[in-house]
Amino acid sequence: MSAPEGTVEEFAHDAEAKRKVVNRLKRAQGQLAAVITAVESDAHCRDVVQQLAAVSKALDRAGFLVISAALRDCMTDPAADGVSTPDELEKLFLSLA
Repeated sequence: MSAPEGTVEEFAHDAEAKRKVVNRLKRAQGQLAAVITAVESDAHCRDVVQQLAAVSKALDRAGFLVISAALRDCMTDPAADGVSTPDELEKLFLSLA
């Protein structure tokens, strides 16, 4: 799966944003592994749903961080190559809602 156009450039300018997104995704990956283990071991549905909610929240936050980095780049240098347009950013933001 490839990154949306503009995303790579935005992270190239903001190593801290990239680090935060990667950390959130790794956290979600660990939580998803816990969900799989819970389902395989016939855990109570309450435990499975709690873990699923944690995974979902971690993924949502990672997505919002990606959009936040794009917004910062758009405001800093709106004419730069690869910077998302306001319409693209709005569409991406709404896709997470």
